[in-house]
Amino acid sequence: MYDRIEKFLEPQSGLSELAQTYIEACRRAAPPDLDYLILVPTLRCNLACSYCQVSRADAQATGYDWDDATLAAVIELVSMANAKALKIEFQGGEPTLRPDLIEAVIQAVPAGVDASFVICTNLQEVDDRLLSIFDREDVSISTSLDGPLDIHAQQRMDAAHPAERFVTNLEQLIERYGVEKISALPTIDPLSPPAPDALTKAFTKFGLTSIYLRPVNYQGFARKRHAYSRDIAEAWASYHRRFIEHVIQRNWERPSEVVEETYFSMLLRRIFRPSMVRHVDLRNPNPLGHDYVVIDFDGRAYPTDEARMLSRSGVIDLSIGDIFSGWNTPERDALNAASTLDGDPACDNCAYKPYCGRDIVDDISRYGTIDRPRVDTEFCRRHLALFDLAFELIASSDERVRYSLGRWLNLAGPMPEMVLAR
Repeated sequence: MYDRIEKFLEPQSGLSELAQTYIEACRRAAPPDLDYLILVPTLRCNLACSYCQVSRADAQATGYDWDDATLAAVIELVSMANAKALKIEFQGGEPTLRPDLIEAVIQAVPAGVDASFVICTNLQEVDDRLLSIFDREDVSISTSLDGPLDIHAQQRMDAAHPAERFVTNLEQLIERYGVEKISALPTIDPLSPPAPDALTKAFTKFGLTSIYLRPVNYQGFARKRHAYSRDIAEAWASYHRRFIEHVIQRNWERPSEVVEETYFSMLLRRIFRPSMVRHVDLRNPNPLGHDYVVIDFDGRAYPTDEARMLSRSGVIDLSIGDIFSGWNTPERDALNAASTLDGDPACDNCAYKPYCGRDIVDDISRYGTIDRPRVDTEFCRRHLALFDLAFELIASSDERVRYSLGRWLNLAGPMPEMVLAR
């Protein structure tokens, strides 16, 4: 049997070439309709985190919410959705300051559209009206948990908003809904990160086993308060590796509670499962303003949330239109003309190109240009380290490694041993 398989995979059989062409097409395919919408009903927030990526407004400020005309235009957009499945994510500011706007959008989704909603919230205030929204089966909750309580409090809390209130609300919501409805993300300072064991324990104590590591981003207020975040690739790669190694060992010792680092798992699926991952950092070409768009509190449209942050910070206006006139604009075309790895000599000769993506917004944020050599960019250095680690683990014969890889890839058992071509 194996001889027959090897014969089919010989280059002259054509099957290998056809399979490669199919995989390439899957990776490059983009949904034809808008099916992921990030909405910012208010820029106001009741916290003032030092690493905030957005130039948020005070909770009592005026003029930072959708006005009637903007709300009407958003509702019209949602009510005309063509996608079979539509995901809407509410961000801010703190979107739960305007539950009425969230309710209006949810009610506007037409019948027959498989819609899901994500509410990104700091969970400082949870009242009955908000609970009535959370109770919906199609609504999930995304919050921030920066690790052990002392670190979380230091980075996010103040005297008026004690960390204990957040913990109480999180515990009550988990008890009410279970962990499947709730996700939490840590923001890590690469220069003083929590120990991997401490970070893992901070999540698993709530029953949360998916941990999406993200470093302080060079956006919004963080540009001034954490200026070093512009270039952190080396420190971040070191910490990320230590965390993955810790989780692998932990999963081996506690197979009943498997922990994953979410971004690393996405990289693995990107390698093995074409078209399974649509994360906007990992697409090439990366079509901006087509299947995914951000609508800000003032109705301006942006290709990504990071582009919105740059505009809010006064660095550069990367808006591509607005909710009233649309975003099929020259500004969008200009961004899309450069939103590809194709033709870049460093990328064309990189073994990881089939799995990697292009994030020109990140380059603009850090360097003010998209022409910096790819190998000198933060994005490239960070992903080279991650893909190096991924293939190192894929080639490993260590049964502890293969156990975690199998679980992260949702295999029936451990990852089979592989012999990579040399």
